[in-house]
Amino acid sequence: MTAQLTFIQKTGAGIAEVFDDLARLRIAVFRDYPYLYEGSVEYEKQYLQTYLRSGHSFLFAIYDGDTMVGATTCIPLEDETAEIRKPFQVAGFDEKAICYFGESILLPAYRGSGLGHRFFDEREAYARSLGTFKTCCFCSVDRGDSHPLKPTDYRPNDAFWLKRGYQKEPALQSIMEWPDLGELVSSPKTMIFWTKPLKN
Repeated sequence: MTAQLTFIQKTGAGIAEVFDDLARLRIAVFRDYPYLYEGSVEYEKQYLQTYLRSGHSFLFAIYDGDTMVGATTCIPLEDETAEIRKPFQVAGFDEKAICYFGESILLPAYRGSGLGHRFFDEREAYARSLGTFKTCCFCSVDRGDSHPLKPTDYRPNDAFWLKRGYQKEPALQSIMEWPDLGELVSSPKTMIFWTKPLKN
């Protein structure tokens, strides 16, 4: 890790300018537990189209030299895919008032220096700047307590998220699909949402 990190912001279709860097970073970070993602550029192209189509999607990324080492995104919930929107629709939420936080990914060598907090600060500030959101949310995969690939020293991010003011909402669940390590086809995963009121 060098001391000269640089930070960029992109919105909407502008995210395409760093698509390859973001795809590589997502594939690298999400290979680890609990996502165990068998990444491919083809899957990434499909996933990121949602962000390119939205006029108000947001990317904040960190570079060390020419290498993207961290990134985080958010998007209006109403611009997200059906599986993300559905639990909020069923529960009677106003989709237009919710900002959905996507990935928050950082290579291991850069963790523990406050960049995780920076990711939340940047997304929350962007969501407030649009002036239409009352709630922000994200989801995390639920692998249960006995997954065979769970590392013995694994520590979930729950304590960090609680410290940031987010609350776990077990009633808000979705099913997403991606290929696990060693799989050739996608398989379903349970995702549980966390929410936080967005204060001005």
